[in-house]
Amino acid sequence: MISIILAASVGLIFTLFMTPLFIRAFHKLQWGQFIRSDGPQGHFSKRGTATMGGIVFVIGSVLAYFVAILITSDRPTASGLLTLGMMVGLGLVGFLDDYLKVHKQQSLGLEGWWKVLGQVIVAAIFAFVGLQFHSTLGVPAVSSSVSFIRDLPIDFIQLAGPLVGTILVIAWVALITTSTSNAVNVTDGLDGLATGASIISIGSYGVIGYWQFNQMCNTERVADAQQAACYVTHAPLDLAIVAAAICGSLIGFLWWNTSPAQIFMGDTGSLALGGALAAFAILTRTELLLVLIGGLFVMTTGSVIVQRAYFKITKGKRIFLMSPIHHHFELKGWAETTIVVRFWIIAGICAGLGVGLFYAEWTASL
Repeated sequence: MISIILAASVGLIFTLFMTPLFIRAFHKLQWGQFIRSDGPQGHFSKRGTATMGGIVFVIGSVLAYFVAILITSDRPTASGLLTLGMMVGLGLVGFLDDYLKVHKQQSLGLEGWWKVLGQVIVAAIFAFVGLQFHSTLGVPAVSSSVSFIRDLPIDFIQLAGPLVGTILVIAWVALITTSTSNAVNVTDGLDGLATGASIISIGSYGVIGYWQFNQMCNTERVADAQQAACYVTHAPLDLAIVAAAICGSLIGFLWWNTSPAQIFMGDTGSLALGGALAAFAILTRTELLLVLIGGLFVMTTGSVIVQRAYFKITKGKRIFLMSPIHHHFELKGWAETTIVVRFWIIAGICAGLGVGLFYAEWTASL
């Protein structure tokens, strides 16, 4: 618990007090936001706002984790390092995208498939390395099974053999990672929206990780039929520490990112957060539960998919005034802060239902 509190505190203090320095540095480097010409009219006033703010909370998260580990004399685990590695790796993909935008002074950076390729490469490394690391009880960091609240009886390696099975695991992890990181990226369209929603979702995984640690299986308890509800996961406490570090860093960043934002996270931040969220789902064996815990991201991405499909089917008609759906409400006249707070409420309800379902499954297993 001390490590969790330390990680959150260090992350919060770092981003709260260091973000203004980064804002000034980004302005000197002319790393300002470029606004799409077809976007809501109210966004044109945001042109030139410092972007790539994800750099701040990615650094804060990594620093907070290692400071907490160092002070409490704990050791980093594969699960903690894998989560941070996924976050940093996708943050670098996002940084390249952001840099190309500010360099070319346009709203498009990396071409779509190049961005996806970068996400797949990072996810593939994460999956392959995660399969190699096992706890003292032989539990791998990355499971070869599909999971919902626990692993389901769908094990790729058992079904297809070591080689093909490993390829299938990597493909499954890549699908989760690209879907989640792009979903967070799509949601990052209003001041503080993706930041607040990420605090809620990643915070939920901090709760799940800590609960799994308290109910973790060991050799004695596995043999006891009354302990069937215990969890077989790799280093869940370390995942709770990483989640605390990220949430603390995001809370400090939100002080400067809330409306009117003085800094945007950019693709650097949104892809990094999506990668971290995917890593938490994979490492806690709750992959399909992520659809509920990250329900706001699913809803936002779904609005884009529905809009495009309907546009093509009807040859030019639209369901929403503009997608993603938060822009629809902007064009209907809602205030930006009203949309953001109400969407945070939706994110909280979804995450609460997800954690509630997680707990309900545990009580049913007793």
